[in-house]
Amino acid sequence: MQDSGTDRVGRCQGHDSCYPPARDRIETPVTDQISPDGGSSNGGQAASFTKGVNDIQQNIARIIRGKDEAIRMTLVCMLAEGHVLIEDVPGTGKTSLAKAISQSIDGSLRRIQFTPDLLPSDVTGVMIYDPGKREFNFRPGPIFANIVLADEINRASPKTQSALLEVMAERQVTIDSVPYLTSPPFFVVLATQNPVEHSGTYDLPEAQLDRFMMRITLGYPDHDEEMQVVGNAATGRTTDQLKPVMSAEQFGEMISVVRKVHVSTAVLGYIVTICAATRTMDDLRLGVSPRGAVLVAQAAQALAATRGRAFVSPDDVKAVVPYVLPHRMIMRPEAELQGKSPNDLINEVMASVRPPQQRAGV
Repeated sequence: MQDSGTDRVGRCQGHDSCYPPARDRIETPVTDQISPDGGSSNGGQAASFTKGVNDIQQNIARIIRGKDEAIRMTLVCMLAEGHVLIEDVPGTGKTSLAKAISQSIDGSLRRIQFTPDLLPSDVTGVMIYDPGKREFNFRPGPIFANIVLADEINRASPKTQSALLEVMAERQVTIDSVPYLTSPPFFVVLATQNPVEHSGTYDLPEAQLDRFMMRITLGYPDHDEEMQVVGNAATGRTTDQLKPVMSAEQFGEMISVVRKVHVSTAVLGYIVTICAATRTMDDLRLGVSPRGAVLVAQAAQALAATRGRAFVSPDDVKAVVPYVLPHRMIMRPEAELQGKSPNDLINEVMASVRPPQQRAGV
């Protein structure tokens, strides 16, 4: 009898839509289409990268008004192959932002509406018995997509939330001891969460919050922007009307550019010093782990690329730290009673750590 309905090498049989397990999947190397220094020495490729980011941002801004910074940082996170937690009060456009991003990139999109009765297999997939062949076949769940929108993620039970831990960290799902890779060229979880409603919700544990590269809030729009939002709704303009501005493959090529952005030893030391400083703060019960430092560096690489540079500067680090680090810090109750927040403590750290001096012409 075959184990879990797979053949000797673990491939699923009988379904064209099934994914080969991770140990069988051969990763195709990125073609050498960009210069070794990340593309910024090639003016045409640097301009093409920047234009691609701007095109996506402008496309999204047609519907999501007045949130340029949130849009830009979400794209930076995606270019760094990170996961984004969009958190804010109801009605501020969290789901609309996630949908607008997915509409702007012509890749596979799956939306999962998280509810208390959602099961882990509803997310990852399930083994289905084929009576004709007398074997089990793997039917992949919605997590196998280029972009996954996990809407209201804190409404699912902790058991279902934990089903995302492996795939968010390793981009694979293990079913009956067989690992299955998610679909290339990239994989991003855009999750939304309502922080003010607690009835029927389950707070994300710290270990799962740490899987998200960035936590982003939107806030209320100003008067003119809100008028535009209301006007769009009144005339029937929605995210469904947005057209893709690039393919998933093109976005994957942009990701390969980000990986080649140089991070100097001095900037790496700056990042590590910032993260290490949080571990000795009296107001924190738990500071930032080494994973946080890694994600700051990756996010800074992506931001530098969107700014047309092939190297990371201290200013890139300063720009991404408020989005990458605060949700990884666990405060002491007495500090919270004093009205302090993780953002306040991050500001203290950034003020106390001296950035490295940038050499002229670098």
